[in-house]
Amino acid sequence: MILAGDVGGTKVHLALYNFAAGRLVQVREHKFPAHEYKVLDDVVKAFLAQSTEKKEEIVAACFGCPGPVRDGRLKLTNLPWTLDVRELKGSLGIEHIFLINDLEANGYGIPELAAEKIFTLQEGDAGAEGNRGLVSAGTGLGEALLIWDAKTGKHTPYPSEGGHCDFAAREEREIALLQYLRRTLKGRVSFERVVSGIGIKNVYAFLRDDQKMEEPQWLRERMAAEDPNAVIGQCGEDGSSEICAETLRMFSAAFGAEAGNMGLKVLAAGGMYLGGGIAPKILKTMQGGAFMEAFLDKGRLSPLLAAMPVRVILDETTALLGAAAYAEARAAEISGRSERAAS
Repeated sequence: MILAGDVGGTKVHLALYNFAAGRLVQVREHKFPAHEYKVLDDVVKAFLAQSTEKKEEIVAACFGCPGPVRDGRLKLTNLPWTLDVRELKGSLGIEHIFLINDLEANGYGIPELAAEKIFTLQEGDAGAEGNRGLVSAGTGLGEALLIWDAKTGKHTPYPSEGGHCDFAAREEREIALLQYLRRTLKGRVSFERVVSGIGIKNVYAFLRDDQKMEEPQWLRERMAAEDPNAVIGQCGEDGSSEICAETLRMFSAAFGAEAGNMGLKVLAAGGMYLGGGIAPKILKTMQGGAFMEAFLDKGRLSPLLAAMPVRVILDETTALLGAAAYAEARAAEISGRSERAAS
């Protein structure tokens, strides 16, 4: 059995997996609010305490985490936790434990997805082989390069912190947004400040406070009483609020521009994948034109982008699947026994 974790800025998603005919099969999963725990060890112990499975049955574990992993150690980007593989092994009593970047985990999860868990925004050249790119908008903005190996016929994910690169405004309203964020953030503005859950709130505030778009009383009350991003998403998608619809349009345009940037940087002939929790919730907006217009708006290189498939990942467990696949493969290398092959 494999223990997999997707450690986010707001929640920790854990799951146990077995294999059947070489495919991952989830045994049990649970989400925990990250801020209620001091260390990851406590979250894992709480999860295992709920289980009827014996800890001795867990042959390997892997946790996908935001931030760069160095020598089995990392300081999380959006949580006050520092993780160390050696300490986790001692605390949890699991022989094989691995830490990888959360987008790296997502990259390993893509081959595990069923076809219905992927939504195509642009067909491109669907049969082309080559590198892929992954850009995920959620609590933050994660990115990864999926490098093609023609000999093995597989992609190897490489993590990136490209979401923290400088935000590049492309038109007048985006320039005004950049200037607004420079004032409110008192300095530098990264893509993550626009293309993320935080970014949606930032864009909404810009349209309300700087562009003077109307915020009706009913909307103001809902924004105060509910999750603001959920309200913006719902009211933008159903068209009941102009300011919410414009927020989602600006968000999706910036998302498309950065996805196109990644496509150019990695020469993603094999396609661009859009991960994270936001895109699946705003598919109507994502199909509305602003995303693809910005994605393709690369001057002389636009035909290169037009040939790239663009796909939205609909499965929120992709990082868990990837962490489980990585844990099994690495443990098999070390131990000489493959749980996947044995199934």
